[in-house]
Amino acid sequence: MKEITAWERVEIARDPKRKTSLDYIENIFDDFIELHGDRNFSDDKAIVCGLSKIENQNFTVIAEQKGRTTKENIERNFGMPNPESYRKAIRFMKQAEKFNRPIITFIDTKGAYPGIGAEERGQGEAIAKSMFEMARLKVPIISIVIGEGSSGGALAIGLGNKVLMLENAIYSILSPEGYASILWKDSSRAKEAAEKMKLTAKDLYDLDVIDKIIEEGENINSEESFIKVSKNLKEEIQKYTLEMLNMSEEELVNARYDKFRTIGKYKEFNRK
Repeated sequence: MKEITAWERVEIARDPKRKTSLDYIENIFDDFIELHGDRNFSDDKAIVCGLSKIENQNFTVIAEQKGRTTKENIERNFGMPNPESYRKAIRFMKQAEKFNRPIITFIDTKGAYPGIGAEERGQGEAIAKSMFEMARLKVPIISIVIGEGSSGGALAIGLGNKVLMLENAIYSILSPEGYASILWKDSSRAKEAAEKMKLTAKDLYDLDVIDKIIEEGENINSEESFIKVSKNLKEEIQKYTLEMLNMSEEELVNARYDKFRTIGKYKEFNRK
């Protein structure tokens, strides 16, 4: 089998046919009830939040959501969250902590929306506040990168005790085009940038940034592959949730903090 290059994985992660967060939510969880609004400005649909369960275990789900058609993408802002999306996420993170529900986040975004309105409403502060709140939550958090995971728009909901990543997803500080524009003043060198950025699941696993790679197989967009990936994700969620529910609140917070402050120090726990 031909080795897939980093740029080819970028293209796979961006494929409009790729399954979205709501597709995975529907296939992994037994029930899902969507909740809306940040109680401050509006309900931004680039992030979906809600309550769900697997068997007898309740969860709070926070997921970045793209559309497939032009109409859906406009409605979802092409999966690029505004500040109100992150404030909505924070609202339900705190609710999850109050009711002792583990949190599952799905990451799939080109980045936070860079528009004037978003900046006026505090985009940078909203992203920072989301990361700040996630860092100190006293419940288990599992973050899953399913497609594009770019910039602070992805990291804002990525501070999980466990970070899982699909085989053909990408996770990076910015897009390859942005990297090439900044480093070489030439966005056309995006393919070259992708190879240097260490943005693939294998690269990030080797660097101890993520904890688990979920294989997708050769027929990436097939229904068979999707069902298999969903089944594997469900099993990993159940396994890690059970493991973390046996930890104290202090252990959960400290393990998450140290995971991001000192990569590799807690490798024995991270790689179980």
